[in-house]
Amino acid sequence: MSDSPWHHIPGEATPIPPLDEDGLGGVLDDTAGLHSDINQIRDSIRNLALSPLTVEDTKNVLAALAGAEQNLVTAIGFLVERLTNPDTNPALEHLDAETAKQVQAYGEQYRYELAEFGPHQHAAQAIGLIAGI
Repeated sequence: MSDSPWHHIPGEATPIPPLDEDGLGGVLDDTAGLHSDINQIRDSIRNLALSPLTVEDTKNVLAALAGAEQNLVTAIGFLVERLTNPDTNPALEHLDAETAKQVQAYGEQYRYELAEFGPHQHAAQAIGLIAGI
């Protein structure tokens, strides 16, 4: 019998493996304590990763995260754009005009490239395969 904490026992539901410290678990650990709202996002990501999902749940979560036309990856792009814009983030009002313009341009470029060139189609294709399409 394996020492793995998620060893499958016949007749029982297949347990969910723990998070990989070199992957998702490590990223979540590395972003701990930065801001209370980031901690909420981290907790939600951890919960999704460790929750038993149905096939329908899996398709819906993948669509909401990255596969649908409007998804949370796109929302993060818009958030980056908003946070780098001195007009929508008063914390940047101390920046000189040229620096503020550059910061805003980087945020706009990030959002644009994420929306236009992000790998959303890969998540959508995975959903299609799960659905048998």
